[in-house]
Amino acid sequence: MQENITAKLTEAFTPTHLEIVNESYKHNVPKGAESHFKVLIVSDKFNDQKMLARHRMVNNVLQEELGLGSGAGGIHALSIQAKTPSQFNDGNVEMHTTPNCAGGSKN
Repeated sequence: MQENITAKLTEAFTPTHLEIVNESYKHNVPKGAESHFKVLIVSDKFNDQKMLARHRMVNNVLQEELGLGSGAGGIHALSIQAKTPSQFNDGNVEMHTTPNCAGGSKN
């Protein structure tokens, strides 16, 4: 799954920076499952786009993985940080941290 995400985002956005982290291990999913990801992507294609539009652009590219198209999907959660190169080069951008899952059948 992570390889598909990388390939699709790279083809669609030609990013100057791309980080994809599989955080499935932090959640109540079967061992080896790939369903929780966070993405930090930097692209010129985000210039003059508001944050919501950027997220929609990423979601549109990953609609099959998200189950938004005709496919069943596989991603349960996707956290997106979509930045312009100038925002990224300002030095105030780093991938945010996310907590371990505290819900579901783990409790």
